[in-house]
This record gives sequence, C-alpha cells and structure tokens, in this order.
Amino acid sequence: MGFSLTLAMLLLAAPLDPTDLFEVELEGKTVAVLNRDDVTLPFSGVPLVDVNQLESVVDELDKLSYREPINATVSDSGRIVPEQKGRRLDRREFLSQVYHYYYGAGSKGLHIPFQVIHPKVDRALLKQVQKKTIGRYITYFNSGNKNRSHNIMLASKAIHNYVLLPGEIFSFNKVVGKRTPAKGYLQAPVIVRGELSEGIGGGICQVSSTLFNAVDKAGLHILQRYSHSRHVAYVPPGRDATVSWNGPDFVFQNKYAYPILIKARSANGQMYVSIHSFPELEYDPRDVPSVQEHLPEEEPINPSLTDQPAP
Repeated sequence: MGFSLTLAMLLLAAPLDPTDLFEVELEGKTVAVLNRDDVTLPFSGVPLVDVNQLESVVDELDKLSYREPINATVSDSGRIVPEQKGRRLDRREFLSQVYHYYYGAGSKGLHIPFQVIHPKVDRALLKQVQKKTIGRYITYFNSGNKNRSHNIMLASKAIHNYVLLPGEIFSFNKVVGKRTPAKGYLQAPVIVRGELSEGIGGGICQVSSTLFNAVDKAGLHILQRYSHSRHVAYVPPGRDATVSWNGPDFVFQNKYAYPILIKARSANGQMYVSIHSFPELEYDPRDVPSVQEHLPEEEPINPSLTDQPAP
C-alpha cells in the first residue's frame, strides 16, 4: 500500500478527494500532504489506523524537522560563541493530533510539535571548564614538511575545544574520523623516523601522542593505547600513541566529577595540547617526561606502504 508523504506542490498532481487529505505544517509552511487511506488498515468496516504506516510517516517527518544542537565554543580570539538549541519532533503530541483528526474530532491542519534538544556544552559550562589547567604537553615537528604539517593541523582542529563530561569516553578515531582526501588530508611523502607509515593522513600519530601525554599528565583514565614498533623521535621512548583507521586507537575516560576541555593547536612547528577543568577540581597529576625542543629526524616514506588504508 505505501504511504504518501509528498511536498505540498504535489497536491496539483492528482485529483484526490480533499476530505481524505490532511496537511502537515512546519513553521507556517505546508511540508507534507497525507492521504487518510494511506494510514488506514486495508479492511472493510470500521476504519482503523495502520500503526506501522503511521510510524513510517512520523519517522520521515522527524528527519525533515530535526535540527542538531550546536555546542558553545571558543573562537580563535578567545571569545565564547554561544550555543544553539536543537529540536526533534514530539512524537507523542504529533500522534495525538493525527488520532484526533483521524477519528473526526481534530483539525485537518496538523502542526509539527517539537521537543527542545539542549546542547552538551553551553556558555556557562564553557566559561568554568577553561579556568584550571590540569595537563599540557608540547611536541615539535618540521613545519617545512608541508603535507605532514597540514595533516597535523587538521587533526588538531578536530579535537580542539572538545568537552568530555564526567564518565564519558573519548576515542581519537571516533572524534577525528576517517582521514580521507575528501576531508582535506594529504599523503605525507616524508615521515618521522620510527613512525607508522600512514599514507593519507601521515602525521596524525603526533597529534594522538601529544594528546596522550597531556591526558596522562592530567591523571585521566587511559583505556586503550598502543605504541609504535620503533621509537618515534617526537616523544620520549614509550610515550607515543599510534592510531590508524580500523586499527589502533587512543581511548581514555574522564574519571573526574567535573567536565574537562581539550585545547589543541599546531603552529610554527609546535604541536600543543592542554587539558582544562573547573577550578574546584581536585585531580591526580602524573609525572610525564617532557621532550627536548628539536626537530625529529625524518625519512622518506616506503613507496610500498603508500597504498595502505587511510588512518
């Protein structure tokens, strides 16, 4: 049977009985026209709503009207950019309107009702979570290696201003996402000696390794961390965190009772990550060896490894 969920302009396409139609409005505009028969069970006698067909209609309207909430963030100038609330269709209220219409008591003009979706991070939280630095780490890279530097910058932006609520888990691969040319990642023709050859997205492991050391300094709970098979020069021995798409990941958990904020920057051959939280937080810092300020040794990438899956 199938349901008819059409744009309002399609009213002109077929001469349907107007008594069997009801319109759905979103913010004062007709966004869908439904035929009563399309949500009716195919039996003679007393008309009954086909619940499965109606749920399919509601699912489509939910997708049409959904608006993702936007977290508050910090601009490059340090100004807090306000959050924006999201919305989703209020299924219970909308179904109540449909049933009232269907059984003859309600209006044929239905309005999509909403439930507000509050963003995870608002201005008040962001203002407080920046006040105390609980961990920081810096590593160095050759800014003349343009492709690798570009990849480091992209991954840094992906984790910058990320807020982790109490108990939440951070996965580097999930947050940064798949490193692909479509997202701007480049193939690094030269890699740091000892670093996993990553092909597209080469250099990402320096971001995850810098993050790991900052997170470890802050005393957070490390859930998953893998090292390269050889020592990498941008961190002390054993202090790296290799990552690759569909492969090794770096995962940690916020064990504290307050949210934490990750800030990440790469510029002028420096990769910097800092971890922040509320001023009231009492945390468990760890001693982490720092790295000397020097450019790590690089080597040409092995051509046979350039076709590896994107990290």
